[in-house]
Amino acid sequence: MTARSTHAEVPEEIQSPRAKLVYLSLAAGGPANVDELQSRLSTTKLTLYGVLGTLSERGLVERKRGRYAVSSCFAANGPS
Repeated sequence: MTARSTHAEVPEEIQSPRAKLVYLSLAAGGPANVDELQSRLSTTKLTLYGVLGTLSERGLVERKRGRYAVSSCFAANGPS
């Protein structure tokens, strides 16, 4: 298995350490459902749903078919 080099930047409007962690996990690790994020980050689903809800409301992550991913406007070019 080869290591992939990924550099992800956190948008300035994300201030919460938990939100930064979730955002970076999605940016570096790719789309994931809540169970996958729970496993990746060793946190509770309740925490994840709150963070994902906030990130979604701000347009920073998108939910498609039960999987969350960094919003396409952030994934392609970084925050504008």
